[in-house]
Amino acid sequence: MAILGKFTAGPGKNVGWIMGIMVITLVPKLLVVPFLLIDDIVRLIQGIFTFIVSKFHPDGDHVRFIPERRKFMSQIGLGLAAIPFAGIAYGLFKGKYEYRVHRVKLYFKDLPEAFNGFTITQLSDIHSGSFDDPKAVQKGIDLANAQKSDLFVFTGDLVNNKADEMDTWIDHFSQLKAPHGQFSILGNHDYGDYLIWDSPAEKQKNFEELINVHQKIGFDLLMNEHRYIEKDGQKIALVGVENWGKKGFVKHGDLNKASSEVDNDTFKVLLSHDPSHWEAVTLKHDKHFHLTLAGHTHGMQFGIEIPGFKWSPVKYLYPQWAGAYEQDNKYIYVNRGFGFLGFPGRVGILPEITVIELLRS
Repeated sequence: MAILGKFTAGPGKNVGWIMGIMVITLVPKLLVVPFLLIDDIVRLIQGIFTFIVSKFHPDGDHVRFIPERRKFMSQIGLGLAAIPFAGIAYGLFKGKYEYRVHRVKLYFKDLPEAFNGFTITQLSDIHSGSFDDPKAVQKGIDLANAQKSDLFVFTGDLVNNKADEMDTWIDHFSQLKAPHGQFSILGNHDYGDYLIWDSPAEKQKNFEELINVHQKIGFDLLMNEHRYIEKDGQKIALVGVENWGKKGFVKHGDLNKASSEVDNDTFKVLLSHDPSHWEAVTLKHDKHFHLTLAGHTHGMQFGIEIPGFKWSPVKYLYPQWAGAYEQDNKYIYVNRGFGFLGFPGRVGILPEITVIELLRS
């Protein structure tokens, strides 16, 4: 049994909504304050000037030293504040379930011919303990299945903290199917590290139950291991590592162990939850990992994304934070996340279903 429950790191729904109320209350005010402050500074300067002039004015005792606040400055501030207020409100009640399909075509010279046009649907960061709308979640699952991809992968953080958060959602996520199977890995939240447990045994029991949940929903969980995907007599390797992250996150991932029996000339797709693993380990590895699929960042659930431009504060923490990146003929794709955590909404960065098509160049 957890002592702190959902009122610890990885907050539950109640704490999440408190955070949401704070954000929608404070952020618009931050836009109003600069306009009022500028107006107050101008008024203060005018007041000082008026005070000095009044000493030489015959009616000085009747002069107002501090002018009244300008109405139009207040109106401008309030008008600008309405924009983030509306955006945050939309993200709280609608945006967090506005699933978007991102389609990406990636080209490789050494992709086996049989896999030319092979498609992979990726979900990441489900965070089932945050969900509060079964119909909306089902809409996302139906949309993922509608892509009819050859392979389905999930790249970590099935829950916020506890395995039983998935009890309500097993029937939903067990509907995810692909002809070549459904595969998954663990994320940092899946280990139960953000709760205080009564005993190590209690924590271990929760972890074992979480592993069993992957089986119940039909996910083949890869824990520093690999599987071969075969098609028309040819194969590619699907390699999955446990969570490995910088910035204080757990480092259970063992890429050497996961790929020890995979030949270097085999085409490899790596599942690794935290994108920091790519630059720190994967790019430098002796074996060539053609494509890494990651998640973890959520795009911070806040930012700007329009055709040709995307920005989020999380980019200053993670160079690879959303979408596809390439270096040394190796790609990483970072999924923006299916669920949400902490702030119970998404503003600008919407939940994602990724469809990657592998092509020969």
